[in-house]
Parts: sequence; C-alpha cells; structure tokens
Amino acid sequence: MSLLEDLNWRYATKKMNGQAVPQDKVDYIVESARLAPSSSGLQPYRLFVISNKELLEKIQPIAFDQAQITDGSHLLVWAAWDGYSHNSISEVFEKTTSERGIPKEAMDDYKTRLWGMYEPLGNEWHATHAAKQAYISFGLAIAAAAEQKVDATPMEGFNNQALDELLGFAEKGLKSVVILPLGYRDTSGDWLVNLKKYRTPKDEFITEIK
Repeated sequence: MSLLEDLNWRYATKKMNGQAVPQDKVDYIVESARLAPSSSGLQPYRLFVISNKELLEKIQPIAFDQAQITDGSHLLVWAAWDGYSHNSISEVFEKTTSERGIPKEAMDDYKTRLWGMYEPLGNEWHATHAAKQAYISFGLAIAAAAEQKVDATPMEGFNNQALDELLGFAEKGLKSVVILPLGYRDTSGDWLVNLKKYRTPKDEFITEIK
C-alpha cells in the first residue's frame, strides 16, 4: 500500500478499543520518529513511550480526560529541550564526529557559527525552535503508524506544565510539546470513523510558482 493510501486510511481516532499494539509495530513507529531530520542534526527533543496503565490514568485528566489516553495501547510524548547551550550543541557534535570516525574538531567552525546565531536569540526562541524540530519527528511517527495500520490521535490538548511535573521533565531540561496515543479504532463507538475525510482542495491548498 502506498503512503498516500495509508494517509487516506488514517484519521484522528476518537475512540480506541483497548487492544495492545504489537511491540514490533511500536518499535517501527518509534524508530521512524528517531530517524527524523532536525536542524543541524541536533535532535533537541526526546521521545517517551508510556504503556504503564497507572501512569496513563494519571495523565488522562492532564489531557482533559481524553479517552484515547487510557483506551489506547501506548502514549508517545515528545519533550523538547528547554533551551540551547554551547555545551549541549558541543555534546551532539562530539558524538556525531565520533560515530562518523572524523576528527573531533572537524565541526568546530560550524559549531561556533551556529552558537553565535543561537545565543543572542534567547531562551524563548530556543524553546520554540526545539519544539518545531520535535514536530518533524511527530509527523513521521503519524505516517509510520498509518503504514503499520496503527491508529494514532495527535494531541496538543493537555496541560504541559502538569505533564512536565508528573514526568519530571524540568530536571531533565525538557518541556512537553505534543503527545500521540497509539491503539486501534473502536469502530462501533467512534463517531468519526465512517465520516468522509476532508482536506482543503488541491486548487486552494497548492500554489505553483514556475
């Protein structure tokens, strides 16, 4: 099945049936998220995969009691760095050069230029930029879930501060950005399942400049 067919199949599932997603499918979705591109290859975010039912029950009220949190199988949580620093950028570049088998100093000039751009922009810009990178990973996870015929519901509707506190993100230098329950649709209880998918028509959505 093609990616376009997979994307037409998927929708923001409103009711899940509690069936567990096989671990190999979860692993595939998570690996797709890990392989996502990011600005300068920094990957300034981390992904948390939660299947602990007691913890999911604590998260549900934080997510405005959305049923998919507990009716689903797994919850993916993207948490972005709360800011950039010279040290955090250096650490990524050192690991990159080591993995590539090139001299540690090979990226020094680029690192200096990058931090020279980032530092004056301040922490608010840093956090926003890091969150944007997390969304790239988030998008690929949604597409991978569709490919695996796993339902997923993109969610920004949750109390970020409360979730950060529950999961101890501040101590890790992270802030929650977006969450994604994984599971399988309850075809008898989901009001959206049989409704036609709507997207902006091509002639309105796409402008070609030649």
